[in-house]
Amino acid sequence: MRSLMIGTTLVLGAIALWLFALGGAGDVASWAAGYQRDFQNQIALALRGVRAGNAEALWLLLGACFAYGFFHAAGPGHGKVLIGGYGLGRKVAVARLSVIAVLSSLGQAVSAIALVHGGLWLIGMSRETVTGVAEDALAPVSYGAIVLIGVWLLARGARHLFQRPAPADHAPHAGGHCDTCGHRHGPTLEEAQAVRSPWEAVMLIAGIAIRPCTGALFVLIITWQMGISEAGIAGTFAMALGTALVTVLVAVGAVGLRGGVLGALAGSDMATRVVPVIEIAAGLLVVVGAGALLLAAL
Repeated sequence: MRSLMIGTTLVLGAIALWLFALGGAGDVASWAAGYQRDFQNQIALALRGVRAGNAEALWLLLGACFAYGFFHAAGPGHGKVLIGGYGLGRKVAVARLSVIAVLSSLGQAVSAIALVHGGLWLIGMSRETVTGVAEDALAPVSYGAIVLIGVWLLARGARHLFQRPAPADHAPHAGGHCDTCGHRHGPTLEEAQAVRSPWEAVMLIAGIAIRPCTGALFVLIITWQMGISEAGIAGTFAMALGTALVTVLVAVGAVGLRGGVLGALAGSDMATRVVPVIEIAAGLLVVVGAGALLLAAL
């Protein structure tokens, strides 16, 4: 079992190294961009079929939107860095993080619908103004919020790293208590990793959901102009599920990488020391990744 954990960790680590240090992320983005263009063309064809009353065209639209969302999420944004960094830095069940990833993507769909229908119908914004609000105002806010979450992860890891360890004759046992003096000398490994507050989940979802997906804006604006807004809303949620699939895969990989590292060190004194180092590395990953997007958006 331990050999399996080590092997899994090495594979995931190699993938992360290729993506973030060897330019693999750019290659993936270029590959995905080609598919985005193909499915964008299919979305346009399906929309014309929906407007013409073709019953099958709606299903074609939903399928094309789902596929577009999947490949679009392989590019920059969509919370992958935040979800991955959080899963790497914090002890969180993969099911819980996957739910957060799905809710974040659905939140982006809701924000897109609110922006387009609120902007075009209630306020009378133009198409260009709606897109400008998303790109010039909401995108920097979202990236800035994600940077702050990364700083929080980094600071939390640094605090745990520099906590004064208990002396050898005051070693804490279960629950963090010391047999010699009966006092707690610091958090246990489980406490240091545990997710205690639902506000952390809210913080993650909100940080991602603030910025609507540009592809969703395109579909919503076009369907508004074509008089088939319901089809646009359905396509937006299908697109969100496509992006969610990517972020869920990132969540599974991040939790697996963390579990593999700590599992390989189980039973050694290094495990407790490695936890804050992982959290610091995760915080730096989030800060650098989201910071680059923030600078590009400003």
